[in-house]
Amino acid sequence: MKKIILLTIVSVFVSNVVRAQVNVTFKTGKLPKVEGIVPGLYIAGDFNNWNPGDKNWQLKADGKGYTLTQKLTPGNHQLKVTKGDWDGVESNARGGEVGNREYTISKDTTIVLNIDGWKDGFVPEPVVHTISPNVKILTERFNMPQLMRQRRIWIYLPADYTTSGRKYPVLYMHDGQNIFDQTTAGYGEWGVDEIMDKFPVAKQCIIVGIDHGGNERISEYNPYDSKYGKGKGGLYVDFLVKNLKPYIDDNYRTLSDARHTIIAGSSMGGLISTYAVLTYPDVFGTAGVFSPAYWLAPDIFAYAQKQRLNDYNRFYFACGDEENKEMVPDMQKMAALIKAKGGSAAQSPYLVLKGEKHNEKQWNGSFPGFYEWVVK
Repeated sequence: MKKIILLTIVSVFVSNVVRAQVNVTFKTGKLPKVEGIVPGLYIAGDFNNWNPGDKNWQLKADGKGYTLTQKLTPGNHQLKVTKGDWDGVESNARGGEVGNREYTISKDTTIVLNIDGWKDGFVPEPVVHTISPNVKILTERFNMPQLMRQRRIWIYLPADYTTSGRKYPVLYMHDGQNIFDQTTAGYGEWGVDEIMDKFPVAKQCIIVGIDHGGNERISEYNPYDSKYGKGKGGLYVDFLVKNLKPYIDDNYRTLSDARHTIIAGSSMGGLISTYAVLTYPDVFGTAGVFSPAYWLAPDIFAYAQKQRLNDYNRFYFACGDEENKEMVPDMQKMAALIKAKGGSAAQSPYLVLKGEKHNEKQWNGSFPGFYEWVVK
């Protein structure tokens, strides 16, 4: 009898899981004229971590256009169409940026994708940089021996750096392309430099931005293997600790102790920032965790539970209430694990922002509150 009851429970559970997803058919409608052969069309969205070349989300030519049927969890979803990378993302008819497509899906449905242009099909407009005068590119090719590759590094220096002679806290941030400059930001910039410029000079810090690795971003920012590949987040964090931070401390006037060393990022960057402090609590004292992609690394919760923290370690959590369904409960779960460790960690706040989505606009709006909390 117990076996029969157990099998019934399992059957109901499986049935509910199956019913939890619906079939969505994507079909192209209007397509821009292009020269040559289009290698393939892909969908990147909040359901595949915005991977622009995800083979599981490739539309297939059907003689009339391109089509794909996939299963999705009902709810609000955002997406864009690409040709396999962000250089080939859809655009307006003049090559300008278009916003994310937004759909509310509740049942089996067909979505027609009308596309006006591709970003790489136009002569680039004149480059207009939006970086503060206090930002410069440290190097285009900083060596990352753990990952056997190189990466561009940005640095923001406080307004009085050249005249004060004093030492400064350092904030390390991922996705360097999106932090300072609209020109390099795929979805809009955080505007961290403009925000920092508004703080009193006495409260400004050094900010180091590390570019993500394009198609390597998911694996570099995930400590664990996932359906997107082998997790290399441990190697990436080792690079920060053993190579980048020593270089910054040797070449700039920094307060190099953990109490004055901060790490922050959004989405996958929020995940790897959490992991960095948990792994190196003696190096990174504080984490800014924005919209963390914990759903791609569920092992992070067991890891957080067993890791020790110092009395001064703390975390700042923030996300929107209109992101994917896992976001708020996952972030609250991690915040509870951190608070249970006591010390400064017990004072780690988490904010759920009403009406906000998974985008740079939210993170730009959240950053000032985070930094006020850091320096108070």
